[in-house]
Amino acid sequence: MSKRLRNSEVCADCSVSDPRWASVNRGVLICDECCSVHRSLGRHSSQVRHLTHTPWPPTQLQMVQTLYNNGANSIWEHTLLDPASILSGKRKANPQDKVHPNKAEFIKAKYQMLAFVHRMPCRDEDSCTAKDLSKQLHSSVRTGNLETCLRLLSLGAQANFFHPEKGNTPLHVAAKAGQVSQAELLTVYGADPGAPDSNGHTPIDYARQAGHHELAERLVEIQYELTDRLAFYLCGRKPDHRSGEHFIIPQLADSSADLTELAKAAKKKLQSLSNHLFEELAMDVYDEVDRRETDAVWLATQNHSTLVTETTVVPFLPVNPEYSSTRNQGRQKLARFNAHEFATLVIDILSDAKRRQLGNLVTSPRVDNIELILKSVGSCPADDRHDNDQPDYDSVASDEDGDLEPPSGKTDRAKSLDSDLSDSPVSVQEFQEVKNALVASEAKIQQLLKVNSNLSDELRLMQKKASKMDKQSSGPDSDYDNTLNDGELEDSGAVRRGRLRSSGWLGETGSIPELDDLEAEYDASLPSTEDVIRKTEQITKNIQELLRAAQENKHDSFVPCSERIHVAVSEMAALFPKKPRSETVRGALRLLTSSAQRLQGECRKAATPDGSLGLGLGSGADMQLVTQQVIQCAYDIAKAAKQLVTITTKENNN
Repeated sequence: MSKRLRNSEVCADCSVSDPRWASVNRGVLICDECCSVHRSLGRHSSQVRHLTHTPWPPTQLQMVQTLYNNGANSIWEHTLLDPASILSGKRKANPQDKVHPNKAEFIKAKYQMLAFVHRMPCRDEDSCTAKDLSKQLHSSVRTGNLETCLRLLSLGAQANFFHPEKGNTPLHVAAKAGQVSQAELLTVYGADPGAPDSNGHTPIDYARQAGHHELAERLVEIQYELTDRLAFYLCGRKPDHRSGEHFIIPQLADSSADLTELAKAAKKKLQSLSNHLFEELAMDVYDEVDRRETDAVWLATQNHSTLVTETTVVPFLPVNPEYSSTRNQGRQKLARFNAHEFATLVIDILSDAKRRQLGNLVTSPRVDNIELILKSVGSCPADDRHDNDQPDYDSVASDEDGDLEPPSGKTDRAKSLDSDLSDSPVSVQEFQEVKNALVASEAKIQQLLKVNSNLSDELRLMQKKASKMDKQSSGPDSDYDNTLNDGELEDSGAVRRGRLRSSGWLGETGSIPELDDLEAEYDASLPSTEDVIRKTEQITKNIQELLRAAQENKHDSFVPCSERIHVAVSEMAALFPKKPRSETVRGALRLLTSSAQRLQGECRKAATPDGSLGLGLGSGADMQLVTQQVIQCAYDIAKAAKQLVTITTKENNN
């Protein structure tokens, strides 16, 4: 974006100068504070991207610039332009307003409720109104008037509308006319580049026949947007569609290891999903990738004080009211997957998307519950990995039906999946075999849980004795200041890790914090807010250095940065009492220290003393995965630090 344009830009929601983010589907530019509210609304309301730190398709950025320069914001604030609105008390937010509740309430009214959009005269049949608007959209996209089409879409026109007389969709018309920005806008609102007209020709075919070859290539990219984004998230590369390569399937560094039985079962269930449910799961994972990547950009672009405010918190996918409560809960549980588990799920989805696209069928029993996939993808059941006393997601309204059917025309990411494939039939014998296997597995799991429970009791007794000996032989160091080294972790073995997890000592990140002193008294005291903020700023400064090194591919800087972060984390943990009374404080401290320890381990994978790839990392794809895991660990540390600042600020002000 040119410097001349940037100097004259203001936030569309509060008029702060020099906005650094864009809402792609709204065609507006927004500041950091307003962006935090947009992110909390979810991608179904606002798709945010950073103007400089996010990779943009050039034609999509040009589309947003054109809408912004042509006053697209007036579409969303139409009634506020009426002088009568001032008399009625309606006004937009201003730079001096607080984010909560002032700016947040205004932004929700503007984009969620569409409170200021010009309404069409009411009719008896809403469907007729939508049909008329869609026909107007079909006619308008042949011209370059983007704001007119955005206005029609805001009023309810359907981007995938099939014109009964013309026999095609608006995207066909835009492709034939070579209207690149119109095509970008339509696809942002869910238009499918692979949709056939009455003669079986797609918008891609229309663009090629009209000689618009660059537009045709861009439509191919959009058609594979979902799988391209997932591949890029893991390995930093996208397929070369021009050469006929449409899928990249990254491999984990430990992919040669045998899969656990649970992982095999999860993969089998994923392959058994109907195409419709598989597309839903793939779209949900796409949204989670977007959330994690946007979090990483947010962390890298904020100043130190902003990092610890409420504007940074988007811990899981926001509720989409158009989805069932079951699907919303499953979407939000994706945030609980650690980096390795989530990468495994993404790779499995990419592999199965390619299989389905190529038409390779799998004769396995059909599974109609995505929740089973989410529970089984990790190396252990989700219920064992996490503390069930803590809420995992927002409360959402329950619904009687289990239908996961999404509204038509609302998705903009499932275009690379072929939904016309028929599911393979399931025989009674296959169903009975699977049923018997599940019953046997359930019995075995119950037996293992009982054994683990007994082992947990023994472990607690050993921990109690160890803590007594520790008190006698060591000074009053903080419980959270020490973590096990890599050698101790390796010596403990998988069995010990399983026992620790079942007894509740192993956190969701997979690292083991120092065990609490079981006989020590709980301490209600907390450090001063100023001390905590000062240490948090030191942590976030080091995190930003690490993220800059990641962006510049300076992998040899990972280990020094991680060591500085670990020192800062240890100093911050030392501010708190050895055994805080608040469970929230204890949980935040465990997350802080375990994430710092895990960060050191991931950074050591990136480089060896001689500068070569470490721990068997033999490809750029492996390094990209390690970098993603490093960024995730850094985010977890920042999140824990922010929680501690929030807690101490609240308690010290009471």
